[in-house]
Amino acid sequence: MTAAIGLAEAIEAHASRLLKEGFCIIPGALPAGTLRALDNDLAERFASTPFGRGGFYGSRTKRFGRLLVRSPRAAELVQHALVRGIAERVLSPWCDCIQLNTAQAIAVHSGSPEQLPHRDQDMWQAPKGEAEYLVNVMWPLSEFCGENGATLVWPHSHGARALASQPCEAPIVARMAPGSALVFLGSTLHAAGANRSRQVRRGVIVGYSLGWLKPYENQWLAYPPEVARTFPADLAALVGYRQHRPNLGNYEGQCPSVVLQGDGERPLGAVDALRPDQEALVEAYLEMQRARS
Repeated sequence: MTAAIGLAEAIEAHASRLLKEGFCIIPGALPAGTLRALDNDLAERFASTPFGRGGFYGSRTKRFGRLLVRSPRAAELVQHALVRGIAERVLSPWCDCIQLNTAQAIAVHSGSPEQLPHRDQDMWQAPKGEAEYLVNVMWPLSEFCGENGATLVWPHSHGARALASQPCEAPIVARMAPGSALVFLGSTLHAAGANRSRQVRRGVIVGYSLGWLKPYENQWLAYPPEVARTFPADLAALVGYRQHRPNLGNYEGQCPSVVLQGDGERPLGAVDALRPDQEALVEAYLEMQRARS
């Protein structure tokens, strides 16, 4: 009980700061050794992945996803109780449940210029300034500092201020050691810094979005049923094997988790998955129809 209360209090404290500042840093969120082990698991893939193409991804930066099948330690980041609790606290006013938007490894190599300052919410052409669509978490795999391209974050550039033509404050450098986590809103202006060092700055970005949005990473291709069947039910739901009311993301009219239970091939009957207001509307209409008959 004490641990649960402590977690709830920590979620509320960090979520409040996130909504006020647009970002927060959680020191010591995981043991540094966990991140070092994850970095080691990903080393071969970092080495073999080509540099990106295009001005946004960067020609001196490497990126790859599907982290949940590349290392068993990736799930510790994706399912981190405090971080996920913060994301749910911030996003729950606009959705039934959150989903994994991306789990991507990034290596910013020496000579990489500063990235274009941007807001990740702009990947969706939807009204801005009221709802939050996304919560991101940057997990350093190596030391983050000003010289090697640590993430830049513009304080108070989020929410309604995202509609302003220019940020009201200068950016801060998110200096962190492996084990800490930078949490920031999808409406917060940010960018990868310029890497002026001889080091490679490596990190993992985990994003959680509203459950009814199209995610950045195609989770059903990243984790097809034969892979998702090996996940705990909660993790499978987070990567998309879950229906979002009303009836969004269904499979044959039912929650897509049925395909993980071996029921995907037999004939299925569609089952309502409605919001309470929709259920009330349907019931009122049916009651009216019954009264007329």
